[in-house]
Amino acid sequence: MSNVLVLKSSILGDYSQSNSLIEHLVASWEAQTSSVIERDLAANPLPVLDGEIAGGLRGGDNLTARQVETLALSDQLIEEVKASDTLVIAAPMYNFTIPTQLKNWFDLIARAGVTFSYTETGPVGLLTGKKVVVVTTRGGIHKDGATDLMVPYLKTILGFVGLTDVEFVYSEALAMGDEFAAKGIADAKSELEKITA
Repeated sequence: MSNVLVLKSSILGDYSQSNSLIEHLVASWEAQTSSVIERDLAANPLPVLDGEIAGGLRGGDNLTARQVETLALSDQLIEEVKASDTLVIAAPMYNFTIPTQLKNWFDLIARAGVTFSYTETGPVGLLTGKKVVVVTTRGGIHKDGATDLMVPYLKTILGFVGLTDVEFVYSEALAMGDEFAAKGIADAKSELEKITA
């Protein structure tokens, strides 16, 4: 885990439980890391995918200035993943799914011929050999239930680009009163300690 990429996506800033938990994790790895790249996708939002950007991500001639800028940003985001041994992703649940800010990151790194390729047997991810830790915080209790739409989506999109070694850490019931919230945070920290052991 010598090179770590940290992705924060909470819109709550200093009040974010997911940010706090991944900071706790990264701090415990401090002696084992050579470099940490941190992207706060809420504080510094990425462009939202639209027709112009989607066209620009394919490259080619006659790109608009906005397309050129976004293509360069996409290349940079992908290089950050390639340079990392471990990705730590904060993924709070908003309305049963991931934050828009995190979805924008996926939209800019999922590029045919760059991070995945189409073959006769289906798509193959190209960002292989990396560990991913996803810390997901939720106001209610959703793990392994019908309302947990996030985990299947994250497993699919991460696997699509080759990131298949994925571990999820859950912190739930954070809006169900102080006692439940304290247990949710404690449970997550306990799981994070197992990862760092």
